[in-house]
Amino acid sequence: MAARLILAATLTLSLLASFDTPRAAPMDRVPRLVFWAWERPVDLRTLPPDVGVAFLAQTISTTGRGSVVLPRRQPLLVAPSTALIAVTRIETPGGDAAMGQVDEMARAIASTMTLPRVAAVQVDFDATRSQRPMYRHLLHAVRRELPPGTPLSITALASWCMQDDWLGDLPIDEAVPMLFRMGPAEQPLRDRAAERLRAPACRGAIGTSLDEPLVISRGGKRLYVFNPQAWTPTTIAEAMRR
Repeated sequence: MAARLILAATLTLSLLASFDTPRAAPMDRVPRLVFWAWERPVDLRTLPPDVGVAFLAQTISTTGRGSVVLPRRQPLLVAPSTALIAVTRIETPGGDAAMGQVDEMARAIASTMTLPRVAAVQVDFDATRSQRPMYRHLLHAVRRELPPGTPLSITALASWCMQDDWLGDLPIDEAVPMLFRMGPAEQPLRDRAAERLRAPACRGAIGTSLDEPLVISRGGKRLYVFNPQAWTPTTIAEAMRR
């Protein structure tokens, strides 16, 4: 009886300790400043260790008959200490993916987590309203394929975060509102968007571009910076000042 009481007390203390110690959110392992590295030769070996790189790992193009996976073709040079996010871009020039293709696409996206030093996975897809059921299915399938605890991020149109929140039931850890290339009609919203991101998934990050600076306070959000030109010492220094 005494042994059982001691065991019960030990288990109780262990449970209480687990509640007292907050678990780190998956995105906590990703730096607060991240540079996007798209499909061109990229040399970011001079970055400090507290800056991450989200690199285009592959592009998946869908057709009515199937999907084509195009891996990155350009070199990416980074320091050994740089945290990497593997980005998959989805394009639908030949029609939407059929539901039967989604699991195959999900496996391709999840496989980027096995690339060297990758700390998180990101999906970049400008899904139309009619494509949302397919995209939701895809993200749930990606989550099932990823190892438990893997950070899963997506890029998001600003409207998804401000006026048209449909992200609430997605199995993601972060949505990055893309506050650039918004077009003339949405341009007046751009500088106000960061303060009007109502969707909870969008409140932890902002996506900007070097050629469209935002006059806003980051407010502790993770900042992703896109550069339409090559990353050079000058553009790196400019992005570091944000």
